[in-house]
Amino acid sequence: MGKYLGIVMIVMTSLLLFVMSPVSAEEASTVQAKDHAFKLVERSPLGLPEQLNRFVYDSGYHFTYPEDGVRGIYVTGNSAGGERFESLLELVNSTDLNSMVIDIKEDHGHLTYRPEEDSPFYGISQNFISNTDQMMETLEENDIYPIARIVVFKDSILAEERPDLSFLDNGQVWKNGRGEAFVNPFLKEVWDYNIDIAEEAAKMGFKEIQFDYVRFPEGFERRDEMLQYSVGEYEGGDGDNIQKRVSAVTDFVAYARERLAPYDVDVSVDIFGYAATISEAPGIGQNFSKISENVDVISSMIYPSHWTPYFGLDKPDLYPYELTKEYAKVENQVLGALEEPPVSRPWIQDFTASYLGSGNYLVYGKEEVEAQIRALNEEGIDEFLLWNASNRYTEGVNYKPLD
Repeated sequence: MGKYLGIVMIVMTSLLLFVMSPVSAEEASTVQAKDHAFKLVERSPLGLPEQLNRFVYDSGYHFTYPEDGVRGIYVTGNSAGGERFESLLELVNSTDLNSMVIDIKEDHGHLTYRPEEDSPFYGISQNFISNTDQMMETLEENDIYPIARIVVFKDSILAEERPDLSFLDNGQVWKNGRGEAFVNPFLKEVWDYNIDIAEEAAKMGFKEIQFDYVRFPEGFERRDEMLQYSVGEYEGGDGDNIQKRVSAVTDFVAYARERLAPYDVDVSVDIFGYAATISEAPGIGQNFSKISENVDVISSMIYPSHWTPYFGLDKPDLYPYELTKEYAKVENQVLGALEEPPVSRPWIQDFTASYLGSGNYLVYGKEEVEAQIRALNEEGIDEFLLWNASNRYTEGVNYKPLD
């Protein structure tokens, strides 16, 4: 199967057992994410280099982080495994784009490729990407930086299969107005389910795991007392329901980053743009600063079409430059207050939001996409990702407008 080459850095088992503190599997499962790092016994005289404390997986593929920053596009599983992949390759190769964010676990909860038949995830898989080895080889040959998108807590497939991991309304799995179900961020079983999938993506060769829908359902504060669900290990203790939701979402991110550390991948999270402008989003459990402290990359979704009147702009979709500029100023202040801020890599808009109605939207093309990039660049943000759900991106865009 492809170019799996196993494990780099083989360390003698007896040596590791001597150096590391013993922790049983049962004990380890209850340790908070911040305590998951291996601890050395103080009496150890061996002085092993820090990098030998854990195994590091080598997929066999070699991708380097773009020197001048990631500039990428979103790619569905259908596009990655279909004819459109060739045109997307041409787009990246013929412009200053350099990266692809590819669906590995999509919005309904399906894997976009077939794992081995004995995989616990075979039953939720679809054959959108028929040959993942070939895809990764193509990305490597074209020097395209690969990012795996994994949708976490919006998961209708898992919710229907395991209602006990979801939110119930009169005994039935609750769904939002779009017919989508969510699974419960309070439950560590849900965390492990998604991180197990992330590990498979890392083994596949992806250099970054991007978690999306890292949150409770929108408006959850209006129904948290109405729905039936478990709060798992967050039962009792300090804090109200809002703080418990914030803790659950933040703890998941920290735990995921620790579990993925042996794979030498970056961890990124998609987050609502408005979360940077408030202390925390009370219903969905997103605290911009706390999440940012536990990731390598933060990707705010700042599409002008998705804002209500904000920053003094009554119809933000009409002002791509101004909206992006004002947002970037706020985000810079928030990240600037952190000791070790992550890379900022916002999602920007390359689609037309005609659903907003006449007079409320612009037809987005070259000028509007470049306006967003220019606004980011002027505020010192050089990385971005382009979102278009159908993967049809504007032609002729200058992705480095300030050069």
